[in-house]
Amino acid sequence: MEALHDITLEPVEVEGIKNELCIKNYLLFTKEGEETVAAATQKYLIEASNFYTKLETKLRLVLLDQESFDRLYNRYLELRTDRTIESMQDEKEELAEEEELSLTDFLRTSSDILTSEESAPIIKFVNALFYQAIKKRASDIHIEVQEKRGEVRFRIDGMLVKNADLDKKVVNLIISRIKVISNLDISEKRIPQDGRTQIKIAGETLDVRVSVLPTFYGERVVMRLLMQSSQIPHIDELGFNEEIMGDIKKLLRSSHGIILVTGPTGSGKTTSLHSFLREVESPEKNIMTVEDPVEYKSDSISQIQVNEKVGLTFAAALRSILRQDPDVIMIGEIRDEETAAIAVRAALTGHLVFSTLHTNSAAATISRLVDMGIEPFLVSSSLLGILAQRLVRMLCNHCKEEDELAEEFAKDYDLPSKSLIYKAVGCPKCNYTGYAGRRSIGELLLMNEHVKDLLKTTTDEHTIKTELEKQGLKTIPYQLRQMLLAGETSLDEAIRIGLGHE
Repeated sequence: MEALHDITLEPVEVEGIKNELCIKNYLLFTKEGEETVAAATQKYLIEASNFYTKLETKLRLVLLDQESFDRLYNRYLELRTDRTIESMQDEKEELAEEEELSLTDFLRTSSDILTSEESAPIIKFVNALFYQAIKKRASDIHIEVQEKRGEVRFRIDGMLVKNADLDKKVVNLIISRIKVISNLDISEKRIPQDGRTQIKIAGETLDVRVSVLPTFYGERVVMRLLMQSSQIPHIDELGFNEEIMGDIKKLLRSSHGIILVTGPTGSGKTTSLHSFLREVESPEKNIMTVEDPVEYKSDSISQIQVNEKVGLTFAAALRSILRQDPDVIMIGEIRDEETAAIAVRAALTGHLVFSTLHTNSAAATISRLVDMGIEPFLVSSSLLGILAQRLVRMLCNHCKEEDELAEEFAKDYDLPSKSLIYKAVGCPKCNYTGYAGRRSIGELLLMNEHVKDLLKTTTDEHTIKTELEKQGLKTIPYQLRQMLLAGETSLDEAIRIGLGHE
């Protein structure tokens, strides 16, 4: 009997058979075409067969390959967790009464959170929080506390969205649970604490960075969900246009020089840098990074975490790295003159250096480096290119509506007065936000002869920008305008990202 491969199968509920029993006996129900079938896999065939023979309803038995079965099994687990969350909304009142939880219930569980059968409602609730956050593609979980109640918010596509209201007593229990799994001190509530933990969900391991801060009404927690290196998008999936992509790939083939990615916090700089590292990765290269903190864990790269307390600053780590014979160095961020100077020296002595800076445009980055005390001639000889990038939320295609463009906006933002633009509305498909996913846009300054000549006479941001535009640089405001007119994003979002920052 040939094993079927289909990773898109969905669970089907069969009357009289509990989902719990299906999960326990590894016999799942799904639809093949229009027919409801029972599915098993070679690995658990004995358990599934025993259960199958006891069933009243005789459905055709299908054998799935391991991957297809695992996907379907995880969907069953998700379904069960969804049900638990629904029933827990009713349990919230009971949670407050269970304040006196014994410490043994709080002990850390390292099993997959979808499969854990923990009885303590608090543990269930914290697991459910992580599960919901991942399902909604959240990057951070915020747990805040006010005078009489608390609330949970998720950061999704760069925006905070409210997830749940909580009773004040429950918040304290949840925070204690989070402290336990992050190895923090439960009894210490007066000073900030930082920790990290790992969670297994649907077979994937997820790193979580935890920050606890005492506020006037109690502690608040922010958890950053960090991806594994396997989830870093491929360089072609970042969303830049083909022209920029082609130029970046050319730069990545260089053997030495600095490539900078710039933009405000939350504009996807770290993701782009790690994506570039994946592109240059090969067994014959020694790649090292200095980060604060290490955001994506990778097996083939040596990653160093900055630790200011013991004197391991970016500059100190960089000096040591240069003695480790690296080919490619990634510096999480150039924060001071010392780091900038070492980065330039590394680039001039034959290393390929990637880093980030907090500036708003490619032209502003050159002025910033000169302000940091780097001579213009060193900038022009060490720098390969600067990519200034932003993440723009894309309108949900299911619910976007035409927007009336007011005359003063057309004039202020240099848009054709009768142009057709769209606005966000919100529907169940986009979680009522009006947006679905984000896309990177960027302006790329290549250090060519023309820019080098320009740097001999000036490092003024405005002059450089004007010259680059004459040379055909497509700035971020220009690209936002194009996206707006193409109906990909809304006027509000374009203005938030930088339309009008000419």
